[in-house]
Amino acid sequence: MSITMSSEDVESSLSLESLHPCRQFTIAEIQIVTDNFDESLVVGCGGFGKVYKGTITNGVTRLNVAIKRLDKTSGQGALEFWAEVKILTKLRHCHLVSLIGYCNDIQEMILVYEFMPRGTLEDHLHKLLAPLTWVRRLKICIGAACGLDYLHNGTGINHGVIHRDVKSSNILLDDAWAAKISDFGLSKIGPINQADSGVHTLVKGTFGYLDPDYYQTGRLSRKSDVYAFGVVLFEVLCEKRAVDKSLDEEQWGLASWVQDCIKQGRLKQIVDPDISDKISPTCLKEFPKLAVGCLHSYPK
Repeated sequence: MSITMSSEDVESSLSLESLHPCRQFTIAEIQIVTDNFDESLVVGCGGFGKVYKGTITNGVTRLNVAIKRLDKTSGQGALEFWAEVKILTKLRHCHLVSLIGYCNDIQEMILVYEFMPRGTLEDHLHKLLAPLTWVRRLKICIGAACGLDYLHNGTGINHGVIHRDVKSSNILLDDAWAAKISDFGLSKIGPINQADSGVHTLVKGTFGYLDPDYYQTGRLSRKSDVYAFGVVLFEVLCEKRAVDKSLDEEQWGLASWVQDCIKQGRLKQIVDPDISDKISPTCLKEFPKLAVGCLHSYPK
């Protein structure tokens, strides 16, 4: 479920001072890089539109980039586009995908990012790409957690960023398998120096990852991202999707099903069999405990 941003979301995004230069490309430059949007260069497709792989010249260096082109039939649009540009020009972290530049030319809205050759965490968990060892899964989770912590607390300004769409398909992997959080079109700026950091807003995000408190009340906080991250942790442990209606009804929602299994003492039965014998007893005890903590019903 992705819903377009309201004007108040963009206004809050614009309230931060720009910290990093962002290159503005012409549509002619983008057409050259993508060979006029040749289908053979498509490396992905999401709610925003198709993503093409290309190479650009940045000074004396050549960079592989991912070029995300807004599909005019997409439910997303200018609000999400400018929100992402404004946020990512203010933030830099080794566990956030870097925005190289953008194009807003002849009714085209295009974002240019550093290229992430290993794809998404979702790809490796659910699309039969290279299997992930347990140690690699842990490192990916730790990297994503560091990226989220930076967004919430470490930006060096008086505001933090609530991502609002944390999920396995928005955790990208570089050549060294380092995790980087991506897709900031739904993100919201909020204060980090107040005890109550929540804001009331329209519910946005993806079913299966939505914090129940946020879904029911519209009160968004950093804890909503923490909840979604807890779902990702269980995806990593069980290698099951956040929502999967091909399964029996009681297993449709991963978060509730896993918590029920843990209460019934059936944790070992739901761990991905490819890694179950690679996890130490201590880790198998602590990892689910951490994930369950993220999924607590009460944000506080």
